[in-house]
This record gives sequence, C-alpha cells and structure tokens, in this order.
Amino acid sequence: MIDMVERHIMTFAQDMLGVFPALQIQGARRVGKSTFASMLVDGKPHVSLSLDHDDVRQAAMDDPRGFVQAAEDGILVLDEVQRAPGLLLAIKAAIDEDPRPGRFVLTGSSDLLRSTRMPDSLAGRAVTVPLWGFSQGEIVGTADDFAAWAHGMTDPMTLTSTWTKKDYISELTKGSYPEARALSDVHRRVWLRNYTNRLLNRDVAEIGRKVSTSGLARTLRLVAANQSGELVKARIADDTGLPESSVANYLDVLSILYLTTDLNPWTPNLTAREVSRHKVSVADAGLALSLSRTSPEQLVLPTEAIHLGGLLEGFVVAELIKQQTWTKTPFELYHYRAVNGPELDLVMEFDDGRVFLLEVKASQTYRGEYVKSMKELAAKLGPRFIGGTVLTTSTTPFRYTDMIWGLPLSALWEAPTE
Repeated sequence: MIDMVERHIMTFAQDMLGVFPALQIQGARRVGKSTFASMLVDGKPHVSLSLDHDDVRQAAMDDPRGFVQAAEDGILVLDEVQRAPGLLLAIKAAIDEDPRPGRFVLTGSSDLLRSTRMPDSLAGRAVTVPLWGFSQGEIVGTADDFAAWAHGMTDPMTLTSTWTKKDYISELTKGSYPEARALSDVHRRVWLRNYTNRLLNRDVAEIGRKVSTSGLARTLRLVAANQSGELVKARIADDTGLPESSVANYLDVLSILYLTTDLNPWTPNLTAREVSRHKVSVADAGLALSLSRTSPEQLVLPTEAIHLGGLLEGFVVAELIKQQTWTKTPFELYHYRAVNGPELDLVMEFDDGRVFLLEVKASQTYRGEYVKSMKELAAKLGPRFIGGTVLTTSTTPFRYTDMIWGLPLSALWEAPTE
C-alpha cells in the first residue's frame, strides 16, 4: 500500500489555482500526478475525467467545446491531456470567453510545451506545475530547502547525521516513484523493467517524434551507465550505432518524457577556456540502477566508489531540481568545468547573483583535494562567493575554511530552513 505523502509543491499549486485559469501538472508516468490533482481540488466543486479511457477520449473528440464545459462553474480535471491534443484549442477558447481563475487542472506525462502534437501552448492562460517523484524531505517529513540554508549558511557544525553509506545506497535503490518504493526489492526490479519497456514502446508516439524504440532504449541505458557524466554526442552515437545527427532527438525525447534531467554548463567567463557541454542523468536513481544492471551489493564494494559517486551526484541533482519548485530562495543549477582548470559538480546561482558551490563524493573521508577547484573558483568569484560544501557519506561535518565545509549528504533535506 502507498502511503499518502504531503507534496511540498502543493502550496504553490493552490496559490496558482487561485490566480490563473488553468494549471498543467506535468511529470513522468507514475509520479503521482492524478493523486496530486485530486488532493489539489479536494473540497472544491469539480469534475474529474481521465483521457486514458476510450469512451472519455471519444467524447472529447466528438464534441470538444461541449466536453470542456462539463464542470460548469466548478473545476474540470483532465488526466493525461496529451492523449487528446485537440482539446487544448477548446480549452483556449473557453478561457478566452471566461478567464476566471481555477477553471482547469490538466495533467500530462510529457512536457506539453515541447510536444509537436500540441496545437497550442495556452501561453498567458496556464501555469505549469512540475511534479517529480518524492523528494527525501517529503519521504521523511522535513521542509527540505537546502538553497535557503545555503544562502544564509547557519552553523554547519550542527549538521551531523545518522545516515550511513548503506542508507544512501538503500535510498538510491528505492528511487522516488511512489509505487515502486512500496515494493520489495525483487518486485521493484520487475516494476522498473516493465515501466521502461512500456513507456518507450507506447508513450513515445504521443509526443509526435519518430524515433526507434530500440535506439531510444540504448540511449537511455548509456545515460544511466554514465550517470551525471558530460554529454558527448559523438560517443553516444558510437556506442549506440545511431547517427550523431539523430542523438540530439533521442535525448530530447527522453527529457520530454521526464526520464532524464539536463544540467546546463555555467559559463560566467571566469577563465579563457570554459567547457560548454551539458551533463545528463536519469532522473530517478532507482531507474538508473535498474538500467545499468547495478545491484546494491555491488555499490557497497570499495571498487565501485566511482560508480557510486556518479549515482550520488545524479541523486543530489534530482533532489535540488525538486526543491527548485518550492524553495523560498530561487536559484539556477549548473555544473562548471574549465579546460586544465577548476571543475565543480554543481553551481547554485541565486537571483542576487551570489553563488554557492558543491562537490559530491561517495567517500566517508574528507580530503583536501576535494576543495582545490572550489577554492580556485571562489577566488575568481570574489564577493559573489557565499560558501561551498563537499557532500559526502560521512556522518559528521568538517571545516575546510570559514566558508567551505564538508557535510553529510543528508544535509540536503535536514539543514534547517529558518
């Protein structure tokens, strides 16, 4: 049984529903969009319809104008709206005739703005609410907002942890899909394999992209095998046997389906030769392990430290992307690398231009070389640099300098936000 979990983005969604005519709740299959939509409209007059059902989809196609009036003065909740793309024009017309707030809640398992089948973007009429799998704060019941802590940087020495390396590996294995987390290890592996196969074989057609299912699967497995690695299209083309000209399309499809996350390079012109490659990760850690055929028992071995490091980095990226949707301190997330110069796993840049730097290590030991690039980049940033941390599997914090600390990785969801 799946426990009901309070989603931290709910406050944002409730606020937007009171201001804009339509909300688009978007995210991967099985992250809880339908449940979230039900919780959002609970206690309000509404009609909920799922376009997964043939009869509902047929009714939408037969009379789209009448269909979108089904809730009358209440909220019309349409689940999996990408299955009837023509409805967006009827929704647009209905909003133009009556632009009152909170008329429509739409859910979709792909990025509707990037799908070629969508006839309209509902620009100026709808607000997108991105929904990912559970964050660690949602799972353990804490207000996870690492950016708010980093921007204010209260005493890092208080951030001790009870989390061990095995605890982190266990969380990587469980992943963030609500349904998969509730299963045993054996059943979860079966669920994840079937999830991927069914998604790539069926849902790709709904976004209007012509790609080979086998090529898409090979590309996804390569991303998982190089979790959090820089994107080199020529290498993917060589490893998959796909034309390099097609690789960008395959990667775009995976992103549209919310299966992968893309981390932009930070290029502030601090050095003469900054690398402008993106980093790509499988969005869910459990799915990444499944695709790379990696077991929890393997990750415990010291020889797997490099592999575990990439998985942990992808895990941190995913947690911070989730937190971006509800943080009190808005930020953009990047990575940084200069040729023959400093290299940082993550760069958090805040709206005021200030910067917080992060490294992610699988080690339980704090080493001086972990902060060499951080110190070099901090010197170039000057007053824009407000702090940095090396996130590790240690249970205790460590002081490198007055502004650079080593912290347990669990500080991402355990750091105080007030």
